[in-house]
Order: sequence, then C-alpha cells, then structure tokens
Amino acid sequence: MIRKNQRLLNIVNCLLDISLIALAYLLAVWLWLGVYRDNLVNPAVVLLRTGAFLPAVCYGVIMAAIYYAFKLYGSFRFSTLLDETVALMKANLLGLLLIGMVLYLTRAVDFSRGVLVLFYVFSTVLVVAKRVTVRRILRHYRMLGYNLKHVLIVGNGRLAFEYLDSLRRNPQYGYNVLGYVAASEKPGLGKHLGRYEDLPDLLAGPTVDEVIVALEPHETRFMNTIIASCEKQGAKIRIIPFYNDFIPSRPTVDVIGSVKLISIRTIPLDNMLNAALKRAMDVVGSLVLIVLTSPIMLVAAIGVKLSSPGPILFRQERVGLNKKIFTMYKFRSMRVNTSQDTGWTQDADPRKTWFGSLIRKCSIDELPQFFNVLKGDMSLIGPRPEIPHFVEQFKETVPLYMVKHQVRPGITGWAQVNGFRGDTSIEGRIQCDIWYIENWSIFLDIKIVFMTIFGGLFNKEHLQTGHTAQPPESGQGEAKPDKPNQ
Repeated sequence: MIRKNQRLLNIVNCLLDISLIALAYLLAVWLWLGVYRDNLVNPAVVLLRTGAFLPAVCYGVIMAAIYYAFKLYGSFRFSTLLDETVALMKANLLGLLLIGMVLYLTRAVDFSRGVLVLFYVFSTVLVVAKRVTVRRILRHYRMLGYNLKHVLIVGNGRLAFEYLDSLRRNPQYGYNVLGYVAASEKPGLGKHLGRYEDLPDLLAGPTVDEVIVALEPHETRFMNTIIASCEKQGAKIRIIPFYNDFIPSRPTVDVIGSVKLISIRTIPLDNMLNAALKRAMDVVGSLVLIVLTSPIMLVAAIGVKLSSPGPILFRQERVGLNKKIFTMYKFRSMRVNTSQDTGWTQDADPRKTWFGSLIRKCSIDELPQFFNVLKGDMSLIGPRPEIPHFVEQFKETVPLYMVKHQVRPGITGWAQVNGFRGDTSIEGRIQCDIWYIENWSIFLDIKIVFMTIFGGLFNKEHLQTGHTAQPPESGQGEAKPDKPNQ
C-alpha cells in the first residue's frame, strides 16, 4: 500500500511542479514585459495575452525530467528541507542555463534577461513553497497514523533499541514497527514475531514494507541467511551495521575490484570546487570586512596603546589546517604576561585592562583575524583554532578532537553560534565542529554569518574595571580555549 501511495504522490508532485513552473514563466513575462516595460508588442507578451502558453508547459515537462534526474521525486522522510531546497535551486539553475542556450542558438533577441531572472526566482519560490506545504501535510497525517511504512526489525540488541527509540521520538517520519525477529525475546522492543528461521513466512504477505537488519557483531553469521530470505520474498532491506557509531552521516564508498571501502570521515571541503568556492568567499569577505571595520580597528589600536604599555597586536601560535602552526593576530586586551601559551582567561581575570575588557565584550579584539583569513591561515567560518599547548592535552582526553584540523579554522563557527565559546564544554564544541565539517555547505556558512551578526558578536564576559592586579600564580593567559566542565 505504501508503494502505491508513493507512486501516486510522485505523480501528483510532478504535475504540480509542471503547473507551477508554467505559471512562474507566465508570471515573469507579464510582470517584467507587460507591467514593468509596458511592452505589449513584444512576442512574449503577445504569447501571454493570447493564452498560447504551450512553450511554458513544455518547459515545465523538461524541468520535471531534470527534477527526476536530481532525485527530487521520492520519499523525503529523512531528508531535510534545506537539502531539498538546495537540490531544487541547482536543478532550476540548470534549467535556466538550458533556456539561455536555446535562446542563443535560436537568436531570440526579443527575449529579456529580466524575464529569465524573475522566472528563476518565481519558479524556485513556488516549487519550494509547494514542497514545504506537502511536507507539512504528510507529517500531519503521519502523526495521525496515515501514510505509514510498516517495518520489521531483525535483531534485539543495542542497535535495534536505538532504531526503535529514534522512531518513537520522531513520529512524523511515519514508521510503524510491526515487531522484531530475534533468537530470543527481550522486553521493551515490541512484539516478538519469531526467530530468524521464521523470517521467510513473515515476509510472504504484503504487510511488511521494509526490513531493518540490526544485528550485533556476534550475530553476523546469520546475515547471509537473513538477506537471502528477504530477497527471495522481494522485501526491501536496510542494514544498520554494527560499526554504526563510526560511520559519518554522509559516507562515501569507493570500489576496488570486489572490495567496497567506506570512508569514515566524509568532508565536503575535500572537493576541489567546494574548497575553491569557500576560499573565494573568504578572500572577498575578508577584504570587504577589513575596509568596513578599518575605522573601528583604528580606534581599537589607539585604545589599546593608551590603556597599557606594550604592543597593539597580540600574536600567538595556533594550530590550523593539517595541524600546521600559524601566527594568529588579535588586539591585545591584557597586560603583557609570560603565561599566554599555557593558560586561558577567566571571566574575572585581573590582567584584563578596562579597554581590553570592552573590546573583548564586543569581539572587537578578533578583527585583526581578517588578515589571517586573507593570508589563508584561517577562514571566516570554521572551528576555532587552539594553541599547541592545549591541542596536545585535548587530543589525549577529548575523543575526535584532532578531526577539526582537517579544515581551516575560523573566526566564528557552528560551535560559537550554538553557545560553545569561552568557559564551556570542549566536548560539546568538538561535536559541533565535526557536525559542521561533515555537513558543510555554502548556505550553512551564510547561515552562521547571520547567526553571528544577530546573536554571536557579544561575549558573556563581564567588563573589567580594575587597573592594578598581578597575574595569578596558576598563570591565566591571553588564549581563550573552551574549558571542559569541571
């Protein structure tokens, strides 16, 4: 039943897309040429007024084929709206390039580029809005118990319980667990339907839409029998590997002969095009920000010089991309001390100057790092870099800590906009950093920029007003790493 519903939904989705794309074309022509240009003799406007919109419908059919090639027709129970939107934008851009190519080859000089721009915007907005609406309607009905996928779990270990718990916490996915098959019965996993040898009989009917194989390491000897039983009955199989904890959310698989190699850490920035795009954004962004913030940096430099003796800039070694050491720049916010490479600051650190406390509060002390970005040592967005002293400590005590060095460090990042800055959990920060590394996209970077502007510019440190204090014996330095909870 679920397969029939999915096919019907795909057909309806396709027809709606064709209609919306045709509507977007007609709307763009009318608004740009008929209203903005008041050009009623343009062939495109005549086409619109006479109702001969067959080319618009034909293009809608072509776009539906492109959407199919981009795998935009199918089940989106587990995918995010952002992933679907990005795929739609790419598909529409490809369609726009096709239109431009056809217009160039046919030398259609009467067609306006403004229409193309409006058409791209309208078609993207209308199709995304439709898909948002469809998602909400489907989730609503799934919550009510309709449009469900009926699954059978094979196994009764930790992985099976984790899978069931995930479904229970996300009823909007629309999965109904019929029960489980295992060598023995365990409470809390639902109805025990039998042992592994009973699987062929359980799959004989049309009740099961999907089989979830969640065997533990000591049960892998049953894998061949279980898969053979499922394939004999034509049942769809999904496998939760017993090394599930080590697999990233988006793994890549390489094939060498008959051997499949799963990459444990998939990094989008390993792609040359993605890396070039991010670097271009860093160069342009840092240049623009240096120009825009130059008056603030000038005032900050004067303030630092007048507030206490010592250099204007604070230079410190940090660990960057591929564990390479680089010199990071900041405006000096503390009195010169000898413990800058082995300690971190506290909220009420006696060595902070009154002006240093102010610029730290507003993150102005970080502005010279735009030059680090321009040099290529850092990125605008990425995991915050740490000093070598703490890197050596954390790599022994914090799991996966060194993974962050597979990308350029950043001035701000996913961890910072989610509250992990200053005296917060280093484990929480690393989790955020790894999620960012594995899920990077240009849209995620833009999102982090806006989250930083509207919520992450100000530190939670209190302003320091004291002027005479000696460094503590434990030596708290200029560096501001994330301190583990104690």
